[in-house]
Amino acid sequence: MRQVSRTRVAIIFGGVSSEHDVSCLTAGGVTRAIDAERFEVVGIGITPSGRWVQVSTDEMASLAVEDGRLPRLDEDRPTAVLVPTARGGRIATLDGDTLVDARDFDVVFALLHGPFGEDGTLQGLFEMHGLRYVGAGVAASAMSMDKDLMKAGLVSAGLPTCPWVTVTAHAWAEDSARLTRRIEDNLAFPVYVKPARGGSSVGISRAAGIDELAACVEDALTWDPKVVVEQGFVGAREIELAVLDSLDGPPRVSLAGEIRMHTADAFYDYEAKYTPEGQVDLDVPADLSDALLARVQRIAARTFTAMGAEGLSRVDLFVTPDEEIFVNELNTMPGFTYLSMYPKLWEATGLAYPDLIAELIELALHRPMGLR
Repeated sequence: MRQVSRTRVAIIFGGVSSEHDVSCLTAGGVTRAIDAERFEVVGIGITPSGRWVQVSTDEMASLAVEDGRLPRLDEDRPTAVLVPTARGGRIATLDGDTLVDARDFDVVFALLHGPFGEDGTLQGLFEMHGLRYVGAGVAASAMSMDKDLMKAGLVSAGLPTCPWVTVTAHAWAEDSARLTRRIEDNLAFPVYVKPARGGSSVGISRAAGIDELAACVEDALTWDPKVVVEQGFVGAREIELAVLDSLDGPPRVSLAGEIRMHTADAFYDYEAKYTPEGQVDLDVPADLSDALLARVQRIAARTFTAMGAEGLSRVDLFVTPDEEIFVNELNTMPGFTYLSMYPKLWEATGLAYPDLIAELIELALHRPMGLR
């Protein structure tokens, strides 16, 4: 009996952003769950300094939280290079002037979060090399990563989103008083101050009043020279939905999940997301009426389509006490460990974690090359 060859999947993870450790955690989860009978994993890490390296499947599968610490790639590894081939790509390690340990792959599953991984930069490299890859393309990745551009796109598409004011480092240094007045005139406290192009809630803070605003803005500017200040919603429910592309129809939307913080003035920050003991409850599925569930699912699908997303996205919404819905953001590469909201939502909807991974790879293998 002839053995069926496995699809070779390059899992790329790590990266130079503040979310390097989260990406390593995600890579560990996917490697442990992927169907080894169908897929052969080719491990490609990007160290915190930006060097590409080869990582064994066994090492990737071992990436997990240990003693409360997230995993991280060390720099003591030989540099690898990415080479396009006629049928996919090749990763090889540089040994002096020679390339060794070359491994070919058919498709890329990039599990990088944040800038230089989720923001269109890496996707542009894949497009230039003619590689098929999981997830959104260049424009959708770039717009969704930049919260200012994303919100402008949502407004243009007629979708409800949170009011916001954009602050740049140059404008803040030139006239912070003018920007402060603009925020006071257009938003009501509390407000949330966010790096425009960050993720995993890194660098986000809450300003309860005008006296806290400057410190929050200046802290966010240490992460990104562009910051958004968003209207806070007191008493709103935080609802999340997982969207999955389809080969021959509209995007599919999961059941809804809800984030419930244990204290009224807390928010779903980095610590709560990745060391959540005692801070937050994730209700999957959320307790929503059938009518409200249908509404949030429609808005999630519209958001996915309006942003030009592909493959997968998580859409985060606010639902006010009178059931008014606002789009908070669309995340083109959400957390993807088996404990993350995106896979948990699909599990609750009837699609298991290994099957979800397989479906995303199949979607990538069927995506057309070039402009689409």
